[in-house]
Amino acid sequence: MKRRSFIQSVPVVVGGMTVNAYAESPFLSAVQASLGDTDRVLVIVQLAGGNDGLNTVIPLDQYTALSKDTIRKGILVQEDKVLKLSGTNNKTGLNPGMTRFQQLWDEGMLNIIQGVGYPRFNYSHFRATDIWVTGSESNEFINSGWAGRYLAYEYPNYPVGFPNTTVPDPIAIRIGGSVGLGLQNQGVNMGISINNTKDLLNLTGTLFKDPAPANQIGKELLYIREVQRQTDKFGDAVEAAANKGKNLSTLYPKSSPAEPGAALGSALSIVAKLISGGSKTRIYWVSTGGFDTHANQVNASDHSTGTHTNLLKGVSDAIYAFMDDIKLLGLQDRVVGMTFSEFGRRIISNGSGGTDHGAAQPMFMFGTKIQPGMVGVNPTIDPASTANSNLPMQYDFRSVYASILKDWFCVEQPALDDITLKNFQQLPILKSSNCIPTSVHDEHTAAGLNIVYAYPNPFVDRTNIKFESFGGHTLIQIISNEGTIVKELINSELDKGSYTIPCDLEEYPSGIYYVRLQNGTLQQVKSMIKVRA
Repeated sequence: MKRRSFIQSVPVVVGGMTVNAYAESPFLSAVQASLGDTDRVLVIVQLAGGNDGLNTVIPLDQYTALSKDTIRKGILVQEDKVLKLSGTNNKTGLNPGMTRFQQLWDEGMLNIIQGVGYPRFNYSHFRATDIWVTGSESNEFINSGWAGRYLAYEYPNYPVGFPNTTVPDPIAIRIGGSVGLGLQNQGVNMGISINNTKDLLNLTGTLFKDPAPANQIGKELLYIREVQRQTDKFGDAVEAAANKGKNLSTLYPKSSPAEPGAALGSALSIVAKLISGGSKTRIYWVSTGGFDTHANQVNASDHSTGTHTNLLKGVSDAIYAFMDDIKLLGLQDRVVGMTFSEFGRRIISNGSGGTDHGAAQPMFMFGTKIQPGMVGVNPTIDPASTANSNLPMQYDFRSVYASILKDWFCVEQPALDDITLKNFQQLPILKSSNCIPTSVHDEHTAAGLNIVYAYPNPFVDRTNIKFESFGGHTLIQIISNEGTIVKELINSELDKGSYTIPCDLEEYPSGIYYVRLQNGTLQQVKSMIKVRA
């Protein structure tokens, strides 16, 4: 079976397991500690509705073409109101509402990726959103999100045995909406949804007292109760982290009197508070809407003001306040963020003072660990553009995902290809030093590298174990999902270098196994899956 087919078609089945499978296991806790040994956080900011990229990142070198009566004259921001970006020779600027993003740029904490899209665009809000959050081709329909697949890679047994003493917190949190497909893996929510940090849920009463019937219905009931138990415990963990955490920034947009970005700022302030309170949550997902600007996108008397400018001001102000908070809390090196929208808008404005559904768009990355600057170039505007003309794609959006996974979460091939469903171009949007340990014996740093993995994975009967030894005594063990060592492949002194050894598990049942490497004081555990032929 191909890995791509496996990832798209095989559900993570947890219903129907025996109750013993849900019990917390010291071994599984130890495995999760190794797999999740990072304190890095990704914040995803979704701009729902389809953001007009040409009025967000404005190509000043194309201003003459854009200002034609037949192109964008009716909505184009006045040239002297555009916020010019330093280092671009006055060729590129931001919407006037994005003064805080201009500050992030000047402070070296903003990266702009130009022309992000995919080969065959879909212009439906719902379908386009599915494509972006799943990381799929436009003609594919899959039931796992790109972030959900990553979390399943890091926590392969989830939700079985969670939460536990090692991973007491949700591994992902969606604030202000449902968990959504992006944080799912084959129908399993890899995170929880919250609107605030108060845990008003208590499911520890009668829901768990009566024994379940000893049949298939009983097994499914056990699963439902397990999900309820997890929800209750995760709610407790969120409230505990919030009570320990704090916000130090005074820059968050205020809800009274109403300021643009108040709701987004509130959600991001929760993220900052939870991180400062010690939450080990890996991914936070927030969103803000209103970007479907078909009409009255700007004020007719002043194109630097209006609906779209207010929306962008809200995003800019809220994200800047969040980064200010993170810096004041001393957490700036642990957090990076990204923005995305389901599509951009057309080159030509419509007859209603707005823009219609389009194709490529700019994306933003923010944080102290991003590579500041711009990836790509300003789009070239054809003066003969028609109502159907779109900005061309410069970069596939899945290249952004792959670059984040590789250069922030230190995922390497072939696992990276499994998560993104194929090999995508790497982009220089994060500092390459993020995944280079200062010392091979610095366990906390080196554990971020995939120094051991199985390939192929999933596999049928046999796979190969590829690993890096830094010299000295090296131990390679294969461990079952129950915590039993079933094979010892290497237990000897090795020279420094890269090695590949075969692993034959033909005699063992299908399921999750773990390969454990111990090399001096350094150890790493990674999952692998044996499937039926």
